[in-house]
This record gives sequence, C-alpha cells and structure tokens, in this order.
Amino acid sequence: MEKIVDARGMACPLPVVNAKKAAEGLNPGDTLIVRVDNEIAVQNLQRFAQHMGFAASGEKLGDAEFTVTMAIGGEVKAEPEIGCAVDARKKGMLVVLSANTMGNGEEKLGKALMKAFVFALTRQDTLPETILCYNTGAYLTTEGADTLEDLKLLESEGVTILTCGTCLDFYGLKEKLAVGGVTNMYEIVQRMESATTIVRP
Repeated sequence: MEKIVDARGMACPLPVVNAKKAAEGLNPGDTLIVRVDNEIAVQNLQRFAQHMGFAASGEKLGDAEFTVTMAIGGEVKAEPEIGCAVDARKKGMLVVLSANTMGNGEEKLGKALMKAFVFALTRQDTLPETILCYNTGAYLTTEGADTLEDLKLLESEGVTILTCGTCLDFYGLKEKLAVGGVTNMYEIVQRMESATTIVRP
C-alpha cells in the first residue's frame, strides 16, 4: 500500500506530525510519500524516519517541490523525536560567483581568497537563498574543486546552487558538475532581478 501526504505550505513540526499519523495507519512493507516545499522539511522528515527505523529518501522535483519516500518497517514508536531545523537562509539574498578567483592579481592568491570566502559563507548566521556560478565560477562546483565540501554543506542547509550550463559546456565541465543544478541566462537574469541583496566577492 502507498499513502501520500501533502504537507506543502506547512510549518515545522506539522509535516512530521502528519507523517507520524499517516505511518501509524500503515503496515510493514507499505510506502509513505510526503510532499513538502522546502529542503528544511526534507531534513526534518529524514531525521524522523531515521528515528523510526524507516528507510527514507528525498527527491527534489522543482524549486519548491520535494518528496520524502519512507519504507515502513516494524512497529511505529509512540513518541518519535520531532525536531525543527532552523531555516537560516535570507529570502532574496543572492551570491554571485563569476570567477574561481577573488579579486585581481596573483591567481594563486585569488583562488585561496575564493576558497576562504565560500568557507566563510558556511559560518554566517544568515545564509544566502541562492548562489549563482558562471564563467570560471563554474569550476567551483565541479569535481576536484576545493570549494565542493563547503558548497555541499550550504546545499544541505537549503541553499540553491546553480551553475551556468553554457559555461560548463565551454570549459568542458558538463559531466563534472558535483553540486547543485544547471541554469541558463534567462534564469540568471530572473534571479538577479528578483534578488533583494546581491553579494559579489
């Protein structure tokens, strides 16, 4: 049996509460699918599933469309831990990484500064909503980049990371993208126009 719970638009802890109620009516071997609209809810649901002993996987279907699929197994515990991760993103804040170096001058120094900048982003109380990478900034999101670990951490916190597809093609990096998704100039312009704060290192 498969049950779908639509928890889009619900604030924590409601997605987890509704998932628990639905799980109580299912049997081992059944599947529970919860639809949510943000990655923080995905993280909360995955923690819930782990506590319950359910196998779970999350899938991003769009900018504000996610599903968490749980395989029900064993007896549902009476009192699961329901924790709410805090969304530290600032709505409308956009970080633009248009190069794999920061500033002008010695390339080695510029790359070290860019690595330090991306690391510093992960340590801020307020995180950007989106990071755009284009031109040589495409190198920052691909295999072998020393910024990958920090960018993956930001992505796990719900930050949307997008890299210019034309740039990936130009530099022969299309098959090496290792974090985030691919974007185009139309979306880049849209996100810049709608941003309330743009940070350019």
